Amino acid sequence: GCVLHKHSHSCCLPDSRMQTCNMRMNRVPVCVSRPARSIVRVKASAEVSAPVTCTPEQRQKLIGELKETYAAYDKAPPSQKFEFSGDVLAAYQAAKAGGALAKWGAWTEAPLARRTVMQGELRQVGIKQPGMIAVPSTRNDAAFLATVVVSTSLTAVLAGAVLPGDWGFFSSYLIGSISFVVLGIGSTQPGLLQFFIDKFSQVYPDYRARVIRHEAAHLLAGYLVGCPITSYSVEVNRERVEFAEARLQKRLIERTLTDAEIDSLAIMAVAGIAAEGQQYEEVLGQTADLMDLQRIMLRASTAMSNQQQQNMTRWAVFAAGSLLRQYKKEHESVIEAMSRGASVMECVDAIEAVKRD
Repeated sequence: GCVLHKHSHSCCLPDSRMQTCNMRMNRVPVCVSRPARSIVRVKASAEVSAPVTCTPEQRQKLIGELKETYAAYDKAPPSQKFEFSGDVLAAYQAAKAGGALAKWGAWTEAPLARRTVMQGELRQVGIKQPGMIAVPSTRNDAAFLATVVVSTSLTAVLAGAVLPGDWGFFSSYLIGSISFVVLGIGSTQPGLLQFFIDKFSQVYPDYRARVIRHEAAHLLAGYLVGCPITSYSVEVNRERVEFAEARLQKRLIERTLTDAEIDSLAIMAVAGIAAEGQQYEEVLGQTADLMDLQRIMLRASTAMSNQQQQNMTRWAVFAAGSLLRQYKKEHESVIEAMSRGASVMECVDAIEAVKRD
């Protein structure tokens, strides 16, 4: 969904655009049977117990139940997604309690306390250009407009020189006017050009690598803070990572958030920004992520001032950068998995397979 340009791509934190329960009074409910499982639900805020080990057979059973819930969730109609996401959450919690998913929610066992973070401190977690965080990139826009102007200008000159008589005059005039039309749209309704800019951005060699690194960071951060992943995509114009809203027990639009929930969701929202900032001088995929973060902060039980929101943004990027450095091998493993089109469960397996030092 996590957009300022397409590969920021919102991480699809639960928000009003991504509600999993779409109530339509004139639609006949479609019922999908839910798998019967002996999973004990526990509150998402429950304290983390001591690490538990399980036999390969026990792990296979717990992971099998988790895969069953994913299959049921995928088949569920949009109006029942929220309900089925509760089963996904319960399956994750059962697998965690049984020792099958040791790293799920691991970050919450020793979370980084929120504090005031100065811009320069972002270098400590590997951000190459802290001053570019929260500054919209114009690389793709400028390259697209420059290409349009240069190509239409050259084509207009060539048409005027090659075509005979009035054909050459009118052709060059019409072709040349394309630049002015595009510039006019870009000045008044830039959103109308976003599709073409997104397509054009794919000519950059680093485009796909950026997208995958960005979305892999969202997925890993969500996993480590204990949010069940329901789906992801790295396809152009559909870049996103989606998480089960049941993690919050109620839909985001129906309640305010505690400080602990805001901290976790904020880290998830900006993880892609931190991942790009650690690898590249310029962060391209951050607008939609920052919009998600803004929606999260607006749900705080105590309203945040502009200064508090700015510090929250810096702290969230700092915390996400710390998380990605601590779990660098896991991040690279998810990147590799996404690069080959792995499923969500395969990405989870990739995270869990990395041996901790």
